[in-house]
Amino acid sequence: MPDKEHKEAADRFEKLLAIIERLRRPEGGCPWDIRQTKEDVGRYLLEETYEVLDAVEKPTPAALREELGDLLFMILFLACIAEEREEFDIAGILSEITAKMIRRHPHVFGDAKVKDAAEVKRNWDQIKRDVEKRGENEISLLARVPRTMPALMRAQKLTGEAAKVGFDWDSARSVMAKVEEELGECREALAKGDPDRVREEIGDILFSIVNLSRHLKVDAEEALRSTNRKFEERFLYIEERLREQGKDPASSTLDEMDALWEEAKRRK
Repeated sequence: MPDKEHKEAADRFEKLLAIIERLRRPEGGCPWDIRQTKEDVGRYLLEETYEVLDAVEKPTPAALREELGDLLFMILFLACIAEEREEFDIAGILSEITAKMIRRHPHVFGDAKVKDAAEVKRNWDQIKRDVEKRGENEISLLARVPRTMPALMRAQKLTGEAAKVGFDWDSARSVMAKVEEELGECREALAKGDPDRVREEIGDILFSIVNLSRHLKVDAEEALRSTNRKFEERFLYIEERLREQGKDPASSTLDEMDALWEEAKRRK
């Protein structure tokens, strides 16, 4: 980025910080913004993150630009609250992340040599563990996996951490057998009419599927998001075709909707 653009970006960054500070000002600020807590902003931050992910999947750069702006606003707003409480400031955040990125990329900013992306990842993990001593005071290896993650994503992270110390299935085939085993246990629970056990077995099935995804190098969260999109697109097709006939799903038969579903599948 040319120096002029750097200066322009820095000026706009400063202006946004000034806006946040003005919104939080006890006198002349915004009553709603003043009352926001770290916990409030944390929830909004999560919502904005999902909106960014949604925009990433759309072919409209303007939508992504807007959502990234909303996310950046929430990040800076949260940092502003911390600064008000004299916990840390924006300069500290920027200094720490800059030092971290330099430290974790010795093949770019130092003399280290790497042959591929996999080796970069191994070095990254080793630096976190041996240089930064991340996790050395944690009781469990799994403590580093945030509890607020979506359950599917967290399951993959949890099993990945356990796998690093050898607690893992030996192959995808073994995990497939476990999936089949869990399906059988769910059938038994259904046959016995035990709702609590059914719920437990459904969880075990999902957990086993996540393990299978990890072994097959598939991101379970992304795979399910993709399937959700596919389902949504096909169901929208059903709704559109029924609307053309002056009908809607509620007034249609399952056979009619199934036929349109098959049409939707053949379109791609």
